[in-house]
Amino acid sequence: MPRLRLRPDRHALVRGAAAIVSGLALSLAYAPFDLGPVALVALVPLLWVWRDARWWEAAVLGYLAGLAFFAVTLFWIVNIGVVAVPALVAGEALYWGVTGAVVGLMTRLRVRSPWTIAAAWVMLEAARGSFPLGGLAWNEVGMSLHDVSAARAVATVGGVPLISFLVVLLNGFLADGLAAGRLLRAAGPQWQTRLRPLAAASLGVLFVGGATAVAVATRFRPIPTGELRYALIQGNDQDRRLTPEEIAGGYLTERHFAVADQLQGDYDLIVFPESAFETDPETDPALAARISELAVRHDSSVLVNAITGPLDEQRNTNLFYDPDGQLVGTYSKQHLVPFGEFVPLGGWPRTVFPALAAQVPTDLIPGEVSAVFPVGDRQIATVICFESAFAPLVYDSVRDGAELIVVSTNNRSYRRSALSAQHLATSQMRAAETGRPVLHSSVSGITGVIDASGTVLQTNPFFENAVIEGTITTMTGETLAVRWGQWVMQLSAVIVGIALVTGGVRRRLTSRNTAASSSGAGE
Repeated sequence: MPRLRLRPDRHALVRGAAAIVSGLALSLAYAPFDLGPVALVALVPLLWVWRDARWWEAAVLGYLAGLAFFAVTLFWIVNIGVVAVPALVAGEALYWGVTGAVVGLMTRLRVRSPWTIAAAWVMLEAARGSFPLGGLAWNEVGMSLHDVSAARAVATVGGVPLISFLVVLLNGFLADGLAAGRLLRAAGPQWQTRLRPLAAASLGVLFVGGATAVAVATRFRPIPTGELRYALIQGNDQDRRLTPEEIAGGYLTERHFAVADQLQGDYDLIVFPESAFETDPETDPALAARISELAVRHDSSVLVNAITGPLDEQRNTNLFYDPDGQLVGTYSKQHLVPFGEFVPLGGWPRTVFPALAAQVPTDLIPGEVSAVFPVGDRQIATVICFESAFAPLVYDSVRDGAELIVVSTNNRSYRRSALSAQHLATSQMRAAETGRPVLHSSVSGITGVIDASGTVLQTNPFFENAVIEGTITTMTGETLAVRWGQWVMQLSAVIVGIALVTGGVRRRLTSRNTAASSSGAGE
């Protein structure tokens, strides 16, 4: 009886290691490392080992790469709870695994190419940002190049998905070029027959460079509509959870108003970030009076955030006061954080995890529509916290006339982790995609100011009580990304669909012809 071999195959171990290296290399392109251009080559090892892998092998290799990538880039979730790390990382890595399975299937059908791989990647990134529980649109491949001006020019055409597509496409052509070069060296006297794959890979690399150059040369130029003088209040200086006594005493409220007392002169817009107050101005007359007095004193519109509504219908809401101190508009967060602002699955996880019941005792209610607020003769819109990661929400506000976007966020639960820098990078890309300046207002940092090209003009460090103030140019006009919406994702779905149908039909015809030939030979 033969003995069962339990030792792993050496070739499989090497391939697995290459996939993990790819995930780790790509993680270097994001905060805290922020070596964005690494993304241009980071996926080559993964795409290399996908070349001849069966669909299930490609799925496993993609999953390993995803585990390595998300374990680094999403490690900040440890601040919520150690148990959250493996759950979130394992769930997010599944999308890389499914991408590998799709690529493996296309390889089997002989329709795999850098184009179809890039399309499959964009499709699965879109799925990751939508499902389950509303998805987590975070750290897409294209987001790695947030500090690269040429990449932000590409974003005006097709948003972050187009950057992701081109980056994966480039990695695919580089992997194909390496494979072609290897075959060329082994070809001997027949080397001329191996030039075609290398030439195709080289032309592909040139295409990516040329497409980027065209996007830079024809970059959308938004139309200035005026100047807006702003003041962003950052008032939480405690790198820890507040005590019940501090919360009851209105610690954050008092700290933020103490910072606001430093303001001098007139402004167009003063912003208090998410979670700056412990109470609701609509039910706390004293707080409402302080906000109104601040607005009148500086002849400024004031944007604040609070949990509003009765206990069973609470919402995370931004409230907008005009220079006369009157509440004239509200916006309630539409995309709530699962397990942070509501408990899904009917709330039963609260019975299993007592800490969750304490952290999220009641579910917030999502808002339903975007809102645009007038600041003088200009229009602004706002999103709350990680809503800024969902581009369609921001696009809707721009289509409604917003000339500036305010991202009101908390982030204090994640302390000094990379989360805040990654969030600021997301706001950079939203600015570039829409051609709108973004005021990124955080309760404890990073607070930042971003112009309409996606360039960060000013930031404030963590847990420092301070005001960021200045003047920014508001903009109008529609980028192609705003006008055409999710066209890159839709085109990617078409590419993958055509590839799979074509490959399936061709495989069936080949099988039929083979069967017919065998039958004829038998006769």
